[in-house]
Amino acid sequence: MEALIASYGDTSSDSDSENSATPTTDNVQNSDSKDDAVSLPLPPPPLSLLCPPSSLWTTDSLEIEPASRVRSFPHVEGNYALHIYIPVYIPSSSKKEIGQFLKKVAASMPGLHVVDVDVPLNNLCKDDHKLQQAALGKEFHISLGRTVPIRVHQIDSVVAMLRQKLQSQKRYWIDFNKWEVFVNDEQTRSFLSIEVVTGGLPEITKQIEAVNEVYKLHNLPEFYKDPRPHISLAWASGDITLKRVIAEEIKRSNVGCLIQNRIFTSKFCGIDCKIGNKTYKICKFSDD
Repeated sequence: MEALIASYGDTSSDSDSENSATPTTDNVQNSDSKDDAVSLPLPPPPLSLLCPPSSLWTTDSLEIEPASRVRSFPHVEGNYALHIYIPVYIPSSSKKEIGQFLKKVAASMPGLHVVDVDVPLNNLCKDDHKLQQAALGKEFHISLGRTVPIRVHQIDSVVAMLRQKLQSQKRYWIDFNKWEVFVNDEQTRSFLSIEVVTGGLPEITKQIEAVNEVYKLHNLPEFYKDPRPHISLAWASGDITLKRVIAEEIKRSNVGCLIQNRIFTSKFCGIDCKIGNKTYKICKFSDD
């Protein structure tokens, strides 16, 4: 995942920040506040990054479309993109069911793409192994703060304060219960996501509050007033009718339509802070 981000810019600027999910689908919650966006097209990531050395398949048959990303903030020389998040991996036992749901949604919404890369979801739906590996086998994230630019002299202070407030965390389980659609602040992309609405929500909310305190001390914009923790799996251009498609498919499939029905569960595994192309481990949790 870091290689995907690294392919968009050097380590001395915020050119690796945009509205996608790695850390970069964090600004996808509807909000009253609007940030100025600069429409700067970015190149698609190298095809080799979609196919790790140990993979049994290649990307030769996948159609990589021209990128259509829009930056969350203008590129300024000397700025670094800051993003704080909980890494999440979908367990193997849940990939088949989630993959089947994605295939049904993709059939009704051909414009869906895999998060972080410009591969049409339909291209992967032809092969269950490719779908599970390329679309569901990556690291996802739950954002604990907005992706924002910071100056080099702020880095040490931000990391130190985050560790002070978040290093002592207990393990807990996160229940991903609900299929949902989020739209980024710039209204340029819609994201097919799985939201946390029960287990883990109180703990994540407290972590967001701690991150907000650090942001305020550095004059950085705080997170949404009513945060809705989630991971994003796929995206489509614009503020489209994806919500209607998802609602209809959930009704037909009877999947993820009840809050108590977990789509999958993941154990909290820590908190990462990515600044530019460098990742800092923030959280040290205990098992008790």
